[in-house]
Amino acid sequence: MTSDIQIEVRDLTAAYRHLVIQRDLNFSIRRGEIFVIMGPSGCGKTTLLRHMVGLMRPAIGDVLYDGESFWNCDDDERQKMIRKFGVMYQSGALWSSMTLAENVGLPLGEFTDLKPAEIREVASLKLAMVGLDGFEDFHPPEISGGMCKRAGVARAMALDPEILFFDEPSAGLDPVSARRLDELIRELRDSLGTTMVLVTHELPSIFAIGDNSVFLDHDSRTMLAIGKPTELRDTSTDPRIRQFLTRGES
Repeated sequence: MTSDIQIEVRDLTAAYRHLVIQRDLNFSIRRGEIFVIMGPSGCGKTTLLRHMVGLMRPAIGDVLYDGESFWNCDDDERQKMIRKFGVMYQSGALWSSMTLAENVGLPLGEFTDLKPAEIREVASLKLAMVGLDGFEDFHPPEISGGMCKRAGVARAMALDPEILFFDEPSAGLDPVSARRLDELIRELRDSLGTTMVLVTHELPSIFAIGDNSVFLDHDSRTMLAIGKPTELRDTSTDPRIRQFLTRGES
């Protein structure tokens, strides 16, 4: 029987050499959940994400996927786990000299045996899924920031990952574009059942799509709470959490 828990962060300490960023992190993420890693700027949200996707080894602790250790296995096993991930970086990280179809097709060319025509077909499908049908031959500088973000989502989805990670997906977008991106993330989760993990401090996004969340604190350098963002906003008695989630309005 498959466990409902897909990701577990266990006793994790994030540090740069002797500088501890976050310590004693323990939380789990359910399959098909939109999970938000939130907290003020500089608290270590993106550093935690780097530990979760394999870009940086934690100083202490581990991350488990479907009950299997990510950091205490051999490199081959870790690569198999990474193949289940899709990552959308804050900047979009698209190659400006390549078309959208070529950008989306990059991981397909690297990790599959598909022929160029087949890669093009899959890339077109992924772009259509994010509302960019007909934009295959456009270059990133030719489209809006919101469209670049959606193209970044399409590339993250190229290999049909089980888990999608987003680093500040709404950063730099106007409110309308940010709301459309939130709607896209929710629609993709609902239609594909993909687990979504978002790093963000944007309250509209947090409240609109977050099923569950962890709050990281800058001063104490650890997590203060886990729970549905709206419930933390309405019931938390911790002034740091209330200050963040209400922007000082209450």
